Amino acid sequence: MAEPRTLVLVRHGETDWNLSGRAQGHADVPLNATGHAQAQAVARALAGFGPSRLWSSDLMRAAQTAEHVATATGLVVEKDPRLREYDVGERSGLTLEEFAELHPAEYAAWLAGTSATLVAGEETTEQVRDRVVPALLACLDALGAGETGIAVLHGACLKVGLMGVLGWPWEQSRSLQGIENAAYCVLTEDHARGLLRLTSYNEKAMSSPHGPDFATDGPVG
Repeated sequence: MAEPRTLVLVRHGETDWNLSGRAQGHADVPLNATGHAQAQAVARALAGFGPSRLWSSDLMRAAQTAEHVATATGLVVEKDPRLREYDVGERSGLTLEEFAELHPAEYAAWLAGTSATLVAGEETTEQVRDRVVPALLACLDALGAGETGIAVLHGACLKVGLMGVLGWPWEQSRSLQGIENAAYCVLTEDHARGLLRLTSYNEKAMSSPHGPDFATDGPVG
């Protein structure tokens, strides 16, 4: 039996918009100083996996995080726009308080966990799943037996992609806390059962000074 392959999913380090609770979406926001320190720390931990491939969203905060991983591992970053965060449309740059004030109906739908009412330009969870899941499966398929790959992406789309590749129903999403900045999770093949298994979740090399970012349960990261 072939050696199992492993895929490590990493959320980018902190940005100033994470710190202020602003929805980022496709806005090209860079890492702040804490984010760079987090990325350097997690890069050292990820190097211990002996990875053979490294992929990243093409948005700056993810790409900068991936470059720290590239430095620690000697790998080249392969950018894939399918790994981008939700496009949040007119929510971009808004805090939750501003979102609630400017778009009360859409905010109520967000709190209820539905996409029945969205702001202009916002992607649905189904649209995000339909681009992120194939991208992650392609990453896994690109690995040889026993190899490990790393994909750097964003909080909300990571959660969607993770649940999608595991085949978990989206109705269970609220029972899974959003992953923190520069934290990672590990997916490993189980050949005997013919499936992927989540073997580790929200692992951190450096504790966040701000605690969990619960806003990653929605499309902000």
